[in-house]
Amino acid sequence: MSQIEEFLTATKAAFADGSLVKIKLGAYHGTEADLKTIDIKKIVVKREDKFSFTFHYKTRDIIKNLIQPEAIGHLRTALAEEFRTAVLETTTFDLAFERQGDKLRLKRTDASRAEPSTDHDRTKNRMIAPTGKPYLHDLKITDDKGSVLNASQDKYRQINKMVEIFAPLIQAIPADRQARIVDMGSGKGYLTFALYDYLTSIVQRDVEIVGVEFRPDMVKLCNEIAQKSGFSNLHFEQGAIENYDSSGANVVIALHACDTATDDAIHKGIAAGADLIAVAPCCHKQIRRQIESHKARNNLDFLLQHGVFMERQAEMVTDGLRSLILEEAGYKTKVFEFISDAHTPKNVLIVAEKSRKSDAERAVIRDKITATKAYFGIDYHHLERLQGL
Repeated sequence: MSQIEEFLTATKAAFADGSLVKIKLGAYHGTEADLKTIDIKKIVVKREDKFSFTFHYKTRDIIKNLIQPEAIGHLRTALAEEFRTAVLETTTFDLAFERQGDKLRLKRTDASRAEPSTDHDRTKNRMIAPTGKPYLHDLKITDDKGSVLNASQDKYRQINKMVEIFAPLIQAIPADRQARIVDMGSGKGYLTFALYDYLTSIVQRDVEIVGVEFRPDMVKLCNEIAQKSGFSNLHFEQGAIENYDSSGANVVIALHACDTATDDAIHKGIAAGADLIAVAPCCHKQIRRQIESHKARNNLDFLLQHGVFMERQAEMVTDGLRSLILEEAGYKTKVFEFISDAHTPKNVLIVAEKSRKSDAERAVIRDKITATKAYFGIDYHHLERLQGL
């Protein structure tokens, strides 16, 4: 029996007798962009035993629950072609797999662990625990005992997911200098407070966070909560995004800033030379109006005659152009869903990290922007005008 099949046989036996704790796949060298590791465990979903795969990417996690034949097939391919290391942890032993070229090695060591829970609906560990966080109560996320309110469950999940995404990106900024983070259109400050709390108390990173919000009552409330919480380097300022002086900011965040306010936030980040710009766009009216009024004839005519498709197309074109304009300004961009659309329909996140672009590369990007506008009948993109392109 080959080492791979021996590993799989041990996995199936541990799965069957309930001794499987977890499997960890590492040293990925496949073709899927930004995939780092995979964690595998046993869960019970609707009284059916399944393998739960958590795919860890650079900025997000994806979970897939598979029945045994699918899981074993996926694991066999992963061991043979995609991952160089794997560790099977059980209640009584560990089995380590290593592949170096054509050489395969297995090493078994004794262990002693408690039998793991397989309850799929058990309470999850969160980046921000609900207890011992007075600001969560002040923001009406939890009650006075630290239990998440029923009406705030979705918001609490969103907060944790966004901290899970943003914290590693911010930690990638060299630790020899303070991270100055500006949250444009911070609203009630849900993310602002949670991110500050996590970075200062858990990561113990030196940060300053400023929330920029137009509504004076929100600014007053958030500053009172920050002071009450002892968050000395967190404060909120009243004003419009377009008028804010972003000088010195090395991280700019904007979540659901309406329509072109997202472009204002991106422009402020570019102007500041920020290391990281991350925005979750909201409505996309500026581009949709142009597409609808000009009615450019192209291969997508059959789609754009339907309002629901027009809405989705306007969103994709708007955010696609934002990504191109960021790349022209010297950023590496990624666009992905940051939370399930069951919690919010506006679930796309654009992440831009400072990079370098040659003059030739920037010229190619400008040509692509011009061609895209012509194809969809767009006169201009608001961010394009702000950038003077």
